[in-house]
Amino acid sequence: YVQEHKFREDLYYRLSVFPLEWLPLRERKADIVPLANRLIHLHTVKMGKTSVTLMPGAEEKMRAYTWPGNVRELDNVIQRALILQQGEQITPQDLMLTAVVPPVMSQPTIVDSLSHMDATLASGLGDGVKQREYQLIVDALKNERGRKKQAAEKLGISPRTLRYKLAKMRESGFDLDNAMAAV
Repeated sequence: YVQEHKFREDLYYRLSVFPLEWLPLRERKADIVPLANRLIHLHTVKMGKTSVTLMPGAEEKMRAYTWPGNVRELDNVIQRALILQQGEQITPQDLMLTAVVPPVMSQPTIVDSLSHMDATLASGLGDGVKQREYQLIVDALKNERGRKKQAAEKLGISPRTLRYKLAKMRESGFDLDNAMAAV
């Protein structure tokens, strides 16, 4: 990659103190479910949730996916699934792995593609996730009797992030006062 000018030479030498070669996640199918289970454990502890497991169908779906984003993508998928799932198991639908990965493109078209993806997410899927996020925030605030610091801890976010999200909720027209009236 350095010779093709796709990676900076100085950065390559800075990072290659002790070179390690890891196969991408798509070539380590046996590692996917154990990694996912570890990530589930880490995030459920952080979120203050009870134990959550993967349904067999979800495990199969994860093994079949190509994981272009490797472990970071797996981590994001697990966090999203923990937000969406209800009960004690993550279903295949909670994983939301149906998106087609766009082919590698040249630099100028990546920006165009990202803008299109942002617009697509803003409508449809984004609205459902946003409403679920709003409900989780309201539920956490109700459970903590309006105490924002404790609610933020339960959600696994900082109090500053919670304040930001509450402001965004109000800006989008969400009636937080009525939602919190049952506190």
